[in-house]
Amino acid sequence: MRAAMYNGPGEIAVEEVPKPALDSPRGALIRVTHTAICGSDLWFYRGESDRETGSAVGHEPMGIVEETGTDVTSLKPGDRVFAPFVISCGRCEFCRRGLHTSCTNGGSWGGENGGGQGEYVRVPEADGTLVRVPDRYANDEETLKSILPLTDVMGTGHHAAVNAGVGEGDTCVVVGDGAVGLCGVLAARRLGAKQIVAMGHHEDRLSLAAEFGATETVAERGEAGVKRARELTGGGTDHVLECVGAASAMETAIDICRPGGTVGYVGVPHGVEEAGLDVFSLFSDNISLCGGVAPVRAYADDLLADVLDGTLDPSPIFTKTVDLDGVSEGYRAMDEREEIKVLVRIDDHSE
Repeated sequence: MRAAMYNGPGEIAVEEVPKPALDSPRGALIRVTHTAICGSDLWFYRGESDRETGSAVGHEPMGIVEETGTDVTSLKPGDRVFAPFVISCGRCEFCRRGLHTSCTNGGSWGGENGGGQGEYVRVPEADGTLVRVPDRYANDEETLKSILPLTDVMGTGHHAAVNAGVGEGDTCVVVGDGAVGLCGVLAARRLGAKQIVAMGHHEDRLSLAAEFGATETVAERGEAGVKRARELTGGGTDHVLECVGAASAMETAIDICRPGGTVGYVGVPHGVEEAGLDVFSLFSDNISLCGGVAPVRAYADDLLADVLDGTLDPSPIFTKTVDLDGVSEGYRAMDEREEIKVLVRIDDHSE
């Protein structure tokens, strides 16, 4: 089979690799039809985080069940499914608490399971990981495009909103205009926020944020951006969604948060330790930080129901579609901020 492989900073190549084989009674083999490139993939692409060269990449697969283990009860060959970016068993104490990212039997995509940007993936815990798409939507391309963000960015944006405590009638600020931040706007609207201020540096993305439900947008940077966000929210807000992970974004989120408020953070931390986090300001103003890596499997069923009934549509975050051979170009386009998020459509499969 073919899969996208990391061969060093700036080098993503589609190569022939062994097709993963089912090796567990709880597992399943999935023929991938759709996947995506994530903003977090850019950290290793840029050489700003460690990754083993020669490793398979990607963590947002959707496809068709080809084979299941003997103990799998919720799926059968031919089912359309999507997989959250973390593998989970669904039965351990953490999965039962909705914290699938801490699953004691879980894992990540890559290595011998095939990665998420390839023609096949092996899922060692099928019942606990995979989400089945109802048959009536299994071949509806527009619906599938709306479902695919549930593998990661929609669930991650929702995690930010939930952890920031956003509820009916609230005011909130979303820091970041990438795919996660834009999905954070959708999530805040879904949870009933009356005022949603989206902060970013790209006018086209902020325009999409407005379409998604942002009531105001802020394009200013640094202190000017903080000042503008405070003006719009009457002195700051109790609910801030940090959807970037960079030290500057976390500082902005904290500066906008009112005493007693909460920052829901989901951006993969980058440069925060080196910059130093001003813990005293959090302490003195009783500001809470709540969040972390999003257990998107915990949210997947509810979000899927909203997508299927037409009340939630994150598909506009996909601004470019490529085939498997176009994955390298997709990485480049996202790295250079030409595109928000790239969808990868995989049609042809080989052994």
